[in-house]
Amino acid sequence: MAKTARTLNELRMALNEGHLSARALARLAADDRRPGVQRLIARAQRHRDAARRETKRQAQMLRFEDELWRRGVRFVAGVDEVGVGPLAGPVVAAAVVLPVGCSIEAVDDSKKLSATARTRLAPRIRERAVAYAVASCSVEEIDELNIYHASCLAMRRAVEALGIAPEHLLVDARHVPGVATPQTALIGGDGRSLSIAAASILAKVERDQIMTTLAAAHQGYGFERHKGYGTALHLAALRQLGPCAHHRRSYAPVAALCAPRTDSNLR
Repeated sequence: MAKTARTLNELRMALNEGHLSARALARLAADDRRPGVQRLIARAQRHRDAARRETKRQAQMLRFEDELWRRGVRFVAGVDEVGVGPLAGPVVAAAVVLPVGCSIEAVDDSKKLSATARTRLAPRIRERAVAYAVASCSVEEIDELNIYHASCLAMRRAVEALGIAPEHLLVDARHVPGVATPQTALIGGDGRSLSIAAASILAKVERDQIMTTLAAAHQGYGFERHKGYGTALHLAALRQLGPCAHHRRSYAPVAALCAPRTDSNLR
Protein backbone atom coordinates (compact mmCIF):
# COMPACT_ATOMS: atom_id res chain seq x y z
CA MET A 1 0.00 0.00 0.00
CA ALA A 2 2.82 2.39 0.87
CA LYS A 3 4.55 1.72 -2.48
CA THR A 4 1.26 2.29 -4.37
CA ALA A 5 0.71 5.54 -2.47
CA ARG A 6 4.21 6.71 -3.34
CA THR A 7 3.67 5.76 -6.97
CA LEU A 8 0.42 7.69 -7.08
CA ASN A 9 2.14 10.71 -5.54
CA GLU A 10 4.90 10.45 -8.13
CA LEU A 11 2.33 10.20 -10.89
CA ARG A 12 0.47 13.20 -9.51
CA MET A 13 3.66 15.26 -9.50
CA ALA A 14 4.57 14.13 -13.02
CA LEU A 15 1.09 15.03 -14.29
CA ASN A 16 1.15 18.42 -12.58
CA GLU A 17 4.55 19.19 -14.09
CA GLY A 18 3.60 17.87 -17.53
CA HIS A 19 6.40 15.29 -17.59
CA LEU A 20 4.35 12.37 -18.92
CA SER A 21 4.28 11.68 -22.66
CA ALA A 22 1.12 10.86 -24.57
CA ARG A 23 2.30 7.23 -24.79
CA ALA A 24 2.82 7.06 -21.03
CA LEU A 25 -0.63 8.53 -20.42
CA ALA A 26 -2.21 5.99 -22.77
CA ARG A 27 -0.44 3.16 -20.94
CA LEU A 28 -1.64 4.45 -17.58
CA ALA A 29 -5.19 4.86 -18.89
CA ALA A 30 -5.19 1.12 -19.64
CA ASP A 31 -4.32 0.33 -16.02
CA ASP A 32 -7.75 -0.60 -14.71
CA ARG A 33 -6.40 -2.28 -11.56
CA ARG A 34 -5.84 0.96 -9.65
CA PRO A 35 -8.82 3.31 -9.42
CA GLY A 36 -6.54 6.04 -8.07
CA VAL A 37 -4.56 6.07 -11.31
CA GLN A 38 -7.76 6.30 -13.33
CA ARG A 39 -8.92 9.29 -11.29
CA LEU A 40 -5.57 11.01 -11.84
CA ILE A 41 -5.72 10.39 -15.60
CA ALA A 42 -9.33 11.62 -15.78
CA ARG A 43 -8.42 14.78 -13.90
CA ALA A 44 -5.40 15.37 -16.11
CA GLN A 45 -7.60 14.96 -19.20
CA ARG A 46 -10.08 17.50 -17.86
CA HIS A 47 -7.25 19.95 -17.24
CA ARG A 48 -5.86 19.43 -20.75
CA ASP A 49 -9.32 19.92 -22.27
CA ALA A 50 -9.82 23.08 -20.23
CA ALA A 51 -6.40 24.38 -21.29
CA ARG A 52 -7.22 23.74 -24.97
CA ARG A 53 -10.54 25.56 -24.61
CA GLU A 54 -8.81 28.49 -22.92
CA THR A 55 -6.14 28.66 -25.62
CA LYS A 56 -8.85 28.70 -28.29
CA ARG A 57 -10.81 31.37 -26.41
CA GLN A 58 -7.70 33.52 -26.00
CA ALA A 59 -7.03 33.30 -29.74
CA GLN A 60 -10.60 34.44 -30.42
CA MET A 61 -10.23 37.30 -27.95
CA LEU A 62 -7.05 38.48 -29.70
CA ARG A 63 -8.30 38.44 -33.28
CA PHE A 64 -8.78 42.23 -33.47
CA GLU A 65 -5.40 42.91 -31.84
CA ASP A 66 -3.74 40.30 -34.08
CA GLU A 67 -5.06 41.98 -37.21
CA LEU A 68 -3.63 45.32 -36.11
CA TRP A 69 -0.32 43.80 -34.96
CA ARG A 70 0.10 42.10 -38.35
CA ARG A 71 -0.28 45.52 -39.97
CA GLY A 72 2.56 46.85 -37.83
CA VAL A 73 0.43 48.64 -35.27
CA ARG A 74 2.23 47.90 -32.02
CA PHE A 75 0.45 50.00 -29.42
CA VAL A 76 -3.19 48.91 -29.42
CA ALA A 77 -5.16 50.23 -26.45
CA GLY A 78 -8.30 48.55 -25.21
CA VAL A 79 -10.69 51.05 -23.60
CA ASP A 80 -13.75 50.46 -21.45
CA GLU A 81 -15.79 52.09 -18.70
CA VAL A 82 -17.83 50.83 -15.76
CA GLY A 83 -20.46 52.46 -13.60
CA VAL A 84 -23.02 53.81 -16.07
CA GLY A 85 -25.99 52.26 -14.27
CA PRO A 86 -25.37 52.93 -10.54
CA LEU A 87 -27.22 55.62 -8.63
CA ALA A 88 -24.07 56.67 -6.75
CA GLY A 89 -20.36 57.05 -7.23
CA PRO A 90 -18.16 58.00 -10.17
CA VAL A 91 -17.99 56.45 -13.61
CA VAL A 92 -14.54 54.88 -14.08
CA ALA A 93 -12.69 54.06 -17.30
CA ALA A 94 -9.44 52.29 -18.09
CA ALA A 95 -7.13 51.97 -21.08
CA VAL A 96 -4.72 49.04 -21.46
CA VAL A 97 -1.98 48.44 -24.03
CA LEU A 98 -0.84 44.81 -24.14
CA PRO A 99 2.47 43.75 -25.72
CA VAL A 100 2.35 42.18 -29.18
CA GLY A 101 1.39 38.52 -28.93
CA CYS A 102 0.43 38.78 -25.27
CA SER A 103 -2.26 36.60 -23.75
CA ILE A 104 -3.34 36.50 -20.11
CA GLU A 105 -5.16 33.38 -19.03
CA ALA A 106 -8.71 33.83 -17.66
CA VAL A 107 -9.05 37.50 -18.67
CA ASP A 108 -12.63 38.06 -19.80
CA ASP A 109 -15.47 40.56 -19.63
CA SER A 110 -15.38 41.80 -16.03
CA LYS A 111 -19.13 41.17 -15.66
CA LYS A 112 -18.53 37.44 -16.20
CA LEU A 113 -15.91 37.22 -13.45
CA SER A 114 -16.26 37.07 -9.69
CA ALA A 115 -14.85 39.85 -7.53
CA THR A 116 -12.14 37.43 -6.37
CA ALA A 117 -11.15 36.61 -9.95
CA ARG A 118 -11.02 40.30 -10.92
CA THR A 119 -8.88 41.13 -7.91
CA ARG A 120 -6.50 38.28 -8.79
CA LEU A 121 -6.27 39.26 -12.46
CA ALA A 122 -5.82 43.03 -12.01
CA PRO A 123 -2.16 42.90 -10.84
CA ARG A 124 -1.35 40.39 -13.58
CA ILE A 125 -2.76 42.79 -16.17
CA ARG A 126 -0.82 45.72 -14.74
CA GLU A 127 2.37 43.62 -14.69
CA ARG A 128 2.02 42.40 -18.30
CA ALA A 129 0.75 45.63 -19.88
CA VAL A 130 3.03 47.93 -21.85
CA ALA A 131 0.96 50.77 -20.43
CA TYR A 132 -2.31 51.23 -18.55
CA ALA A 133 -4.26 54.07 -16.99
CA VAL A 134 -7.46 54.47 -14.98
CA ALA A 135 -9.52 57.67 -14.87
CA SER A 136 -12.94 58.79 -13.74
CA CYS A 137 -15.67 61.40 -13.85
CA SER A 138 -17.20 62.58 -10.60
CA VAL A 139 -20.85 62.57 -9.59
CA GLU A 140 -20.92 66.34 -10.16
CA GLU A 141 -19.64 65.88 -13.72
CA ILE A 142 -22.18 63.12 -14.36
CA ASP A 143 -25.02 65.37 -13.22
CA GLU A 144 -23.72 68.28 -15.28
CA LEU A 145 -22.81 66.48 -18.51
CA ASN A 146 -25.16 63.43 -18.35
CA ILE A 147 -23.83 59.90 -17.96
CA TYR A 148 -23.10 59.27 -21.64
CA HIS A 149 -20.85 62.31 -22.02
CA ALA A 150 -19.29 61.76 -18.61
CA SER A 151 -18.38 58.16 -19.45
CA CYS A 152 -16.88 59.31 -22.77
CA LEU A 153 -14.85 61.93 -20.91
CA ALA A 154 -13.61 59.33 -18.41
CA MET A 155 -12.43 57.13 -21.31
CA ARG A 156 -10.70 60.08 -22.94
CA ARG A 157 -8.92 60.87 -19.68
CA ALA A 158 -7.76 57.27 -19.41
CA VAL A 159 -6.39 57.28 -22.96
CA GLU A 160 -4.62 60.61 -22.39
CA ALA A 161 -3.12 59.32 -19.13
CA LEU A 162 -1.34 56.41 -20.83
CA GLY A 163 2.43 56.72 -20.63
CA ILE A 164 2.70 56.11 -24.39
CA ALA A 165 0.75 57.36 -27.40
CA PRO A 166 -1.50 54.53 -28.59
CA GLU A 167 -1.62 53.91 -32.34
CA HIS A 168 -5.13 52.45 -32.36
CA LEU A 169 -8.00 52.21 -29.87
CA LEU A 170 -10.35 49.26 -29.48
CA VAL A 171 -13.34 50.62 -27.59
CA ASP A 172 -16.33 48.86 -26.10
CA ALA A 173 -19.43 49.91 -28.07
CA ARG A 174 -18.51 53.54 -28.78
CA HIS A 175 -15.86 55.98 -29.93
CA VAL A 176 -13.80 58.15 -27.60
CA PRO A 177 -14.46 61.79 -28.55
CA GLY A 178 -11.69 64.37 -28.70
CA VAL A 179 -9.00 61.80 -29.49
CA ALA A 180 -7.26 61.85 -32.88
CA THR A 181 -6.08 58.24 -32.59
CA PRO A 182 -7.74 55.82 -35.05
CA GLN A 183 -10.26 53.70 -33.23
CA THR A 184 -12.65 50.81 -33.65
CA ALA A 185 -15.90 50.52 -31.71
CA LEU A 186 -16.79 46.90 -30.91
CA ILE A 187 -20.29 46.03 -29.72
CA GLY A 188 -19.80 43.70 -26.76
CA GLY A 189 -16.09 44.44 -27.00
CA ASP A 190 -15.35 43.48 -23.40
CA GLY A 191 -16.21 39.90 -24.36
CA ARG A 192 -14.54 40.00 -27.79
CA SER A 193 -11.21 41.76 -27.25
CA LEU A 194 -8.59 40.84 -24.66
CA SER A 195 -7.40 44.44 -24.42
CA ILE A 196 -10.90 45.77 -23.77
CA ALA A 197 -11.58 42.95 -21.29
CA ALA A 198 -8.38 43.84 -19.44
CA ALA A 199 -9.48 47.48 -19.31
CA SER A 200 -12.91 46.48 -18.01
CA ILE A 201 -11.28 44.52 -15.17
CA LEU A 202 -9.01 47.37 -14.10
CA ALA A 203 -11.89 49.85 -14.22
CA LYS A 204 -14.22 47.55 -12.27
CA VAL A 205 -11.66 46.79 -9.56
CA GLU A 206 -10.89 50.50 -9.17
CA ARG A 207 -14.56 51.49 -8.95
CA ASP A 208 -15.39 48.72 -6.49
CA GLN A 209 -12.56 49.93 -4.25
CA ILE A 210 -13.89 53.49 -4.42
CA MET A 211 -17.38 52.37 -3.45
CA THR A 212 -16.04 50.27 -0.57
CA THR A 213 -14.20 53.34 0.72
CA LEU A 214 -17.36 55.45 0.38
CA ALA A 215 -19.28 52.80 2.33
CA ALA A 216 -17.12 53.42 5.39
CA ALA A 217 -17.79 57.17 5.25
CA HIS A 218 -21.51 56.86 4.38
CA GLN A 219 -22.84 53.94 6.36
CA GLY A 220 -26.33 52.59 5.93
CA TYR A 221 -26.49 52.58 2.12
CA GLY A 222 -24.69 49.28 1.63
CA PHE A 223 -22.26 50.63 -0.99
CA GLU A 224 -19.81 47.87 -0.11
CA ARG A 225 -22.39 45.29 -1.22
CA HIS A 226 -24.15 46.72 -4.29
CA LYS A 227 -21.48 49.27 -5.32
CA GLY A 228 -24.12 51.95 -5.89
CA TYR A 229 -26.46 49.99 -8.17
CA GLY A 230 -30.20 50.40 -7.66
CA THR A 231 -30.85 47.22 -5.73
CA ALA A 232 -33.85 46.82 -3.43
CA LEU A 233 -31.51 47.26 -0.46
CA HIS A 234 -30.10 50.49 -1.87
CA LEU A 235 -33.52 51.94 -2.76
CA ALA A 236 -34.82 51.15 0.71
CA ALA A 237 -31.81 52.91 2.27
CA LEU A 238 -32.35 55.89 -0.03
CA ARG A 239 -35.97 56.22 1.09
CA GLN A 240 -34.96 55.99 4.73
CA LEU A 241 -31.81 58.14 4.73
CA GLY A 242 -32.21 60.33 1.66
CA PRO A 243 -29.35 60.87 -0.82
CA CYS A 244 -25.78 61.47 0.31
CA ALA A 245 -23.23 63.69 -1.42
CA HIS A 246 -22.18 60.85 -3.73
CA HIS A 247 -25.61 60.10 -5.18
CA ARG A 248 -26.35 61.13 -8.76
CA ARG A 249 -29.08 63.78 -8.53
CA SER A 250 -29.78 63.52 -12.25
CA TYR A 251 -30.95 59.90 -11.90
CA ALA A 252 -34.71 59.55 -11.46
CA PRO A 253 -34.77 57.37 -8.30
CA VAL A 254 -32.48 59.88 -6.56
CA ALA A 255 -34.14 62.99 -8.00
CA ALA A 256 -37.51 61.78 -6.70
CA LEU A 257 -36.15 61.88 -3.15
CA CYS A 258 -34.46 65.27 -3.41
CA ALA A 259 -36.37 68.23 -2.05
CA PRO A 260 -37.47 70.57 -4.85
CA ARG A 261 -35.50 73.81 -5.08
CA THR A 262 -37.84 76.61 -4.01
CA ASP A 263 -37.41 80.08 -2.52
CA SER A 264 -38.18 78.69 0.93
CA ASN A 265 -35.23 76.27 0.59
CA LEU A 266 -32.89 79.24 0.17
CA ARG A 267 -33.88 81.06 3.36
